[in-house]
Amino acid sequence: MSSNTTRRGFKLAGALAGISMLSISVAAAQQITVWCWDPNFNGATMEEAFSRYQAQHPDATIDIQVFDKAAMEQKLQAQLASGSTDGLPDIVLVEDYRAQKYLLSFPGAFEPLTGKIDYSAFAPYKVEVSTVDGQTYSMPFDSGVTGLFYRSDALAEAGYSAADLENITWDQLIEIGKGVKEKTGKTLLPIDPNASDLFRIMMQSAGSWYFDASGNPTIADNPVFKSTLETYQRLLTADITKPVAGWTEYTGSFTSGDTLATPTGVWMTATIKANPDQSGMWAVAPIPRLGDIDASVNASNLGGSSWYVLSSAPEKETAIDFLASVWGQDVDFYQKILVNQGALGSLLAAREGEAYQASDEFFGGEPVWQNFSTWLAEIPPVNYGIFTEEADAAVVAQIPAITGGGNIDEIVAQIDAQVRQQTQ
Repeated sequence: MSSNTTRRGFKLAGALAGISMLSISVAAAQQITVWCWDPNFNGATMEEAFSRYQAQHPDATIDIQVFDKAAMEQKLQAQLASGSTDGLPDIVLVEDYRAQKYLLSFPGAFEPLTGKIDYSAFAPYKVEVSTVDGQTYSMPFDSGVTGLFYRSDALAEAGYSAADLENITWDQLIEIGKGVKEKTGKTLLPIDPNASDLFRIMMQSAGSWYFDASGNPTIADNPVFKSTLETYQRLLTADITKPVAGWTEYTGSFTSGDTLATPTGVWMTATIKANPDQSGMWAVAPIPRLGDIDASVNASNLGGSSWYVLSSAPEKETAIDFLASVWGQDVDFYQKILVNQGALGSLLAAREGEAYQASDEFFGGEPVWQNFSTWLAEIPPVNYGIFTEEADAAVVAQIPAITGGGNIDEIVAQIDAQVRQQTQ
């Protein structure tokens, strides 16, 4: 986007204190202010959404303020804690893992949207994360629905087909990894020993989390949590993984062919497709499930965010009407942001659109977006609570003990004790 005003009135203001701003007109009636953190993803999708709304409401304008993610979260936290509403936006983007923390820590700060949004139209797990005491507060946005991205050419060389990766358990994946290593000498998975991603994926696949709906720790005596740690331990001791440090090394391992697969969120699609010379060499399978937990399914989540309206919003009614009329029901809008930004929304009706049903030659001609949207509807809902990050830290602190073959019952007790101490 250029810095000049376009025909719709968009303009890019200069960065100031770590903030860039995309604006549609200024000093006009019904101007909605939005805070988000990625100009090329959530900022761009919000811009597209408002262009559709403005076509029917020409007097409405928008000011999209794009921050560094951490800076925006710090600013929002400080502003809410101060009790002052001056300077708060009408709409703010909140990562799903943080939603309960905001809603429970600052009661009354966010506007309940129950009765204003048709939540039956969205993936149930997305609705659950923003629901407190029977009231739902978010406009659900992008999904972190997970899949197993893998190099189909390399696995075919080892004798494995797409059917061999359908609806499998993690233990079956371990056996595939061993077979691949034996036949090709290649390592299947990169693992960051300082990341909690796999734990989150495994737990949610069984509809469980670190905490119950009341915020009480569900770590000790939780068969899902124990199975998650045991499964992780088997993965790490099976000689099918390679340790990586940080995002660049992690993504570089599988985009270079050094490792052959990664279980992660749908948002990884763009990173993988940024290597056009690998077109036709990749495929995506459903995420593995926990083999010893009956409730575990081949669907889970990693990441995702949603839009929230502040109760103090100067243009609250306009903001809600905008979200409900575009984000809440415009199927064509979701086709466009899927194609242009790779944004997989959680509006279930969008799955019937042309973009979702299209095949992708990069992934062997498979309808990958349709597959992801099917898995999206199967994700078990969980309540992330307000201390997910603290629980993650307690788990990560025990990863050396897990990978070193430590006793899982003792490790679970250590994690439980640390989480209870930190959340008192």
